[in-house]
Amino acid sequence: MTQHLLQYFLFFPRIFPVDIHCAVKAGSSMADWFGLKKDTPKPDLGFEFSIARSARRRSISIEIRQAQVVIRAPIGVAQSVLIDFLQQKAAWVREKIREQQQTLSTLPEPRSYMQGSEIPFMDETLTLVIGRGPRAAIARIDQQLHVILSARARMADETQIRQLLSRWYQQQALNILTRKTTELTRSMGLVCTQVSIKATRSKWGHCTSRGAIQYNWQILLAPEAIVDYLVAHEVSHLRHQNHSADFWSLVASICPTFKADRAWLKAEGAHLCL
Repeated sequence: MTQHLLQYFLFFPRIFPVDIHCAVKAGSSMADWFGLKKDTPKPDLGFEFSIARSARRRSISIEIRQAQVVIRAPIGVAQSVLIDFLQQKAAWVREKIREQQQTLSTLPEPRSYMQGSEIPFMDETLTLVIGRGPRAAIARIDQQLHVILSARARMADETQIRQLLSRWYQQQALNILTRKTTELTRSMGLVCTQVSIKATRSKWGHCTSRGAIQYNWQILLAPEAIVDYLVAHEVSHLRHQNHSADFWSLVASICPTFKADRAWLKAEGAHLCL
């Protein structure tokens, strides 16, 4: 997990984002920094990269996502400054690309949904029971998840099933994660202003400086111990807006198995997709 300016989150290994930031390089001239010198050509660093500039940015960052490298910077920063920063971090970048390529090679095939398919739900396994009716619906009965496909729908059966499952998991995630977050914050004397869920592209959880916590709903595909670790991690950010020793000490006091849980999520998170 990586500190990202004023916002802190647990990265989502399925997309593998990593980034690193810098401010103005000491010794750089104003002409270099504001792009008054002619841009230099891209060097051969052993990997391809692209440059993305934004008027809203205040720092340079290297982002690596799905083994693709993007260097992000404020508008006006000369290409020579960006390339210099990238060259300094080239060994780190190559190592992250290698790690991500290795993980990408082990990603599972997309799930297929049919009568009798089994889907993980925290510590349980639910069996799909598929039927048809005038309206699309989904409901859990014991260890079965009954999916009713609309006879009037124009989309393919599997598309209907995926949509219904996604909506059901999102609702369950909001209920479960809200309850777990509320119980933990109350016991710790902390305040969470809002709990929300989203299929975020780059992280499992996110806590803002205003006390709002967002979770990736697909965490319910993991064992419940991993869900509890994620909640402990994000709730701890309500007290420590960083990843300091004090932060990890607090996480450990809530979740003594956090090291093993964190390692599991890093290793298996790529497979947690509905």
